[in-house]
Amino acid sequence: MTPDQMRDASLLELFSLEADAQTQVLSAGLLALERNPTQADQLEACMRAAHSLKGAARIVGVDAGVSVAHVMEDCLVSAQEGRLYLQPEHIDALLQGTDLLMRVATPGNDVGAADIEVYVALMERLLDPTQPTAMGAPKPEPAPLVEEVPQEPEPAPPVSSEAPRQNKRMTEGGERVLRVTAERLNSLLDLSSKSLVETQRLKPYLASMQRLKRIQGNGLRALDTLDGQLKALDLNLEALEALADTRRLLSEAQALLAEKHAELDEFGWQAGQRAQVLYDTALACRMRPFADVLAGQVRMVRDLGRSLGKQVRLEIEGEKTQVDRDVLEKLEAPLTHLLRNAVDHGIETPEQRMLAGKPAEGLIRLRASHQAGLLVLELSDDGNGVDLERLRGAIVDRHLSPVETALRLSEEELLTFLFLPGFSLRDKVTEVSGRGVGLDAVQHMVRQLRGAVVLEQTAGQGSRFHLEVPLTLSVVRSLVVEVGEEAYAFPLAHIERMCDLAPDDIVQLEGRQHFWHEGRHVGLVAASQLLQRPPGQTPSDTLKVVVIRERDAVYGIAVERFIGERTLVVLPLDDRLGKVQDISAGALLDDGSVVLIVDVEDMLRSVDKLLNTGRLERIARRSQQASEAPRKRVLVVDDSLTVRELQRKLLLNRGYEVAVAVDGMDGWNALRSEDFDLLITDIDMPRMDGIELVTLLRRDSRLQSLPVMVVSYKDREEDRRRGLDAGADYYLAKASFHDDALLDAVVELIGGARA
Repeated sequence: MTPDQMRDASLLELFSLEADAQTQVLSAGLLALERNPTQADQLEACMRAAHSLKGAARIVGVDAGVSVAHVMEDCLVSAQEGRLYLQPEHIDALLQGTDLLMRVATPGNDVGAADIEVYVALMERLLDPTQPTAMGAPKPEPAPLVEEVPQEPEPAPPVSSEAPRQNKRMTEGGERVLRVTAERLNSLLDLSSKSLVETQRLKPYLASMQRLKRIQGNGLRALDTLDGQLKALDLNLEALEALADTRRLLSEAQALLAEKHAELDEFGWQAGQRAQVLYDTALACRMRPFADVLAGQVRMVRDLGRSLGKQVRLEIEGEKTQVDRDVLEKLEAPLTHLLRNAVDHGIETPEQRMLAGKPAEGLIRLRASHQAGLLVLELSDDGNGVDLERLRGAIVDRHLSPVETALRLSEEELLTFLFLPGFSLRDKVTEVSGRGVGLDAVQHMVRQLRGAVVLEQTAGQGSRFHLEVPLTLSVVRSLVVEVGEEAYAFPLAHIERMCDLAPDDIVQLEGRQHFWHEGRHVGLVAASQLLQRPPGQTPSDTLKVVVIRERDAVYGIAVERFIGERTLVVLPLDDRLGKVQDISAGALLDDGSVVLIVDVEDMLRSVDKLLNTGRLERIARRSQQASEAPRKRVLVVDDSLTVRELQRKLLLNRGYEVAVAVDGMDGWNALRSEDFDLLITDIDMPRMDGIELVTLLRRDSRLQSLPVMVVSYKDREEDRRRGLDAGADYYLAKASFHDDALLDAVVELIGGARA
């Protein structure tokens, strides 16, 4: 390629970028002008967009673009100067020109000269030269326009030629923009997530050093006691010096350990903070405004409404809501389905709306917002809603339910049938609807995003779709379980429920094991067989089951242990592994151990394969153990009734035996009179605070080895140090308190509930 050719290719790419940006301005402005043709700001914006496109097309020598943009500019200038009142046919023609300009600017999309001539002739007919407000003289023919290129440089071309560069390198706020490939962003996010996990691996080491510090303190106190006892004996000088040297060396070792523990603790805290900031920043780089998925949707709704003889307007709220780029790409198709469904099924014709006392123009509202780490989308219309009796009849006619059952179905149950494959209320198949694939496809795609969709309606007033999807696919909220002594994660979006099954709950039907769930028998499958792991042994007399669902397929997956809910940073598997059966990705837990994320769709296919081949293994029922190990006892000390009761219930539900105390003095009395395996205490309490309680405990020879956890509202570094220096083994801030954090810390300190 010659330098001139390279320059031309670069200019054409810039023109394509400019056309993409300016046609979006034109589409949005023209749709606004259709509702109010005299909006001066929209007329100005559209005129400038057409003028910029004309100048850019001249620079790159795209004569077709010059001709189309020029006649569009003529029309808009006439409207701006009051010589023309924009009618629906003008808006249609200008939108047609916008599409034509985009085709002209798209590489490889050849537009014939005949198409350009037809469009220019159409605009000339609309700008009737016989009208006094639209003189024909100022309007040059297409041929002279081409001749003007070398003679009329105009100040506009330099401005428009600069615009593509500005669109490429600057945001609306004037910030510089650098184009980075998606692969590099994914690599950056991968590295930052690993850094975040690696910093968590310091916590066990810090806890071990804290225990070692406490053991050394106990050893030093034991030497002090021994020294006092030996003074009564007549020992030689060498023995006394050896004992003194031992005490001195142990004191030095303890001081050095305390110093290095404090340094490592500070380093771990700082590293964790910086790793979190790095990860949050890398994640933010992947986020895009929700408006990116809406390009053309307003126009699509308007055009579809016109083709169906309806007047429809789409209003959008939350266009600047930030969403992960991958999620945005996957949302485009389901949103298009829902919008087309609202126009076709929801909004009535103007005549029907007028009879119902509604405005002739129907309204569809799309709202986007953040809520608890999710993107929440609400798409509502003010149409006629869903005819429930007609829906009930269609369910019976299609033999999806007996008449008696259909009559008892609630509104919520009836609406779920609309999401079934092939189900439609339309008798005739049209280009828009009737095949019953729209809502089924929406639900399938939303579930692929690990989200959910719900339909609500009010008869005669409209329908509302409520969608919830993750803000990013880089993070997934999951239930972590144990299978064959390995950790696996089930995405919560695919989990219907978790349950403990007693042996009597499992029944044998048609040679397979089932259990009763929400009015139906659900098949039971061992996760160890699906994941090809050796079956593990657990002391529990109940069977831990995860009920998973994908469309109509529901199965109970038997696992060995529920580890808990976790927010996992998704780490894609190496491409060299290919597709790993039943596994979608990997992740790292807080302690650095690996967990594999289950591909639920693939797992359900594996279940079907086992059923079809007759290789499904039977799960052996566990017999109740003759004698149970004693439960470990935890003392909770807190002056807040709410906090005290919350911690007590969490620990009881996990199987621990729990006693409570209302302040440090009450807790100290309990510790001296009863035996406990763990102390959990607040700091700020009346009569005796938590620091005093821990200090007393560490001085007591019987209690000094008891593990201690401090749970406090204070999240400052100096308060955490103060608690740990007093002798606590673990410090948990209530500001970051949640069920998993407390229970994980308890398990780390004393293990499970049974001895």
